[in-house]
Amino acid sequence: MTHRTLKTVHRAYRDDIADLVTRRPLPGPALPDLNPFLFLNHHGPQVYPPRNHGLPFGPHPHRGFETVTFVLEGSLAHSDTGGHESVIDAGGMQWMTAGSGLIHAELSPKSFMERGGALEILQLWLNLPAKLKMTKPRYIGLQAPELPVVDAAGSGAQVQLIAGEWQGVGGPVESLTNALMSVVRIPAGDRVQFDGLNGRVVFLYVVRGGISIGGAQVAQWQLAELHDDGDTLELNADEASVVLFGHADPIHEPIAARGPFVMNTQVELNQAVVDFHAGKFNVAPE
Repeated sequence: MTHRTLKTVHRAYRDDIADLVTRRPLPGPALPDLNPFLFLNHHGPQVYPPRNHGLPFGPHPHRGFETVTFVLEGSLAHSDTGGHESVIDAGGMQWMTAGSGLIHAELSPKSFMERGGALEILQLWLNLPAKLKMTKPRYIGLQAPELPVVDAAGSGAQVQLIAGEWQGVGGPVESLTNALMSVVRIPAGDRVQFDGLNGRVVFLYVVRGGISIGGAQVAQWQLAELHDDGDTLELNADEASVVLFGHADPIHEPIAARGPFVMNTQVELNQAVVDFHAGKFNVAPE
């Protein structure tokens, strides 16, 4: 058993959207992607006053990938052209497969806009291989009680599983690409270990606190880029920490991206734009 080591860290840069505090570690100047992990927006943490305008993400299209959204504080109202609607509260998540094409909106519920409150939401984009880019769209929204929380053996750490399996427990989302996704909470001075990483791309972003990997520190709002040099990863918490953690098989295919579309070629991107303007993205049956 060999341990993964830290290659470098990438600090999220500020890219606020109107009054929404936004940090983005991926893509960054030195890291265009960690294919299949393509993009991460970290909104908040912040407190909205009463009578606010809420989140600014009105209807917009996607094709060719999946979005995984973690609601740490506040709430998120989702609707899309596949007929899916939900309001996800703190501790919940949503997994949307855009596939062949969806138009969706991610807004704040009316109650949040009226009363205000704390908000912290993260959205990760997961690439799809060419054979799945035009798969049928789907949406899964789950509240906190629907997500298993697994206690780490011999540790106070807890792993909230979304997809994949850890310590014999499976997450409720069946990933199309066999990805593991989780939210890890580690008390100060404690640790947690993940195995089975041979050949996998590891995604690790510190939302709160700070951790160490083999003595090398990863601070709050930093994305860890790891060497592919081991099958085990041990995270040690220098302080109470919350970490987005996942791993998946790499996708060895070209990436052609334009705004909300992620395909393999420029021709496919052009077709996505044509199909969107032609109203061909997923529409709920009457």
